[in-house]
Amino acid sequence: MEEIKISKIIRSKRKTIALVLTHDATLVIRAPLKTPVDYLEKLVNEKRAWIRTKLLEIKSRPKLKAKEFVNGESFFCLGKSYKLKIVDSCGVDIELKDNLLLSLEKVPYARDVVITWYKSVAEKKIKERCEWYASLTGYKPLSIKITVAQKRWGSSGPKGTVNFSWRLIMAPLEIIDYVIVHELVHLEQRDHSRLFWDKVKSIMPDFKKRQKWLKDNERTLSI
Repeated sequence: MEEIKISKIIRSKRKTIALVLTHDATLVIRAPLKTPVDYLEKLVNEKRAWIRTKLLEIKSRPKLKAKEFVNGESFFCLGKSYKLKIVDSCGVDIELKDNLLLSLEKVPYARDVVITWYKSVAEKKIKERCEWYASLTGYKPLSIKITVAQKRWGSSGPKGTVNFSWRLIMAPLEIIDYVIVHELVHLEQRDHSRLFWDKVKSIMPDFKKRQKWLKDNERTLSI
């Protein structure tokens, strides 16, 4: 029988243990600081039937086709799907109107051009929303950065920084807002304790619905 491997153990001041199966079928464990590794391995062994079932579900999902950057291909921005349209010239490398317009001369570099465009939109919109929620909640970061992170939607640093992956700009605004609130609360509450989630809920009562949407749809937010 195939052994179940722990890909990563994330320790924090949390009081409970969480087994997390990522979209790429790896097992991550979130655990209290001093939890022995052998205890975690024992827990994984006890939960192996459940873990295997979940891993099979993840692996059986149809694989998403890599973007080809051709006419008619769909790209998400703020939760809305736009068709790519390659044009002789639109005055700029790329522009969002009713369609996502890409200059013909930039087609050989389409992936880089599209990612650069996503980053610029994220830089403006995500920072704008983060500043709004910071003002609303009083959790004010020292800096807001847009990153190229592939494994995380957001993160926060001990020195008061909050970071967001440019890929987040593909999600609907209410999902972006959830990730922002999540990271802002981390500025005060570093772990995922009951107190942390209570603070998130006080700001965003329906956060669980948004959290579930992100978990269910994260695979589609990529190019």
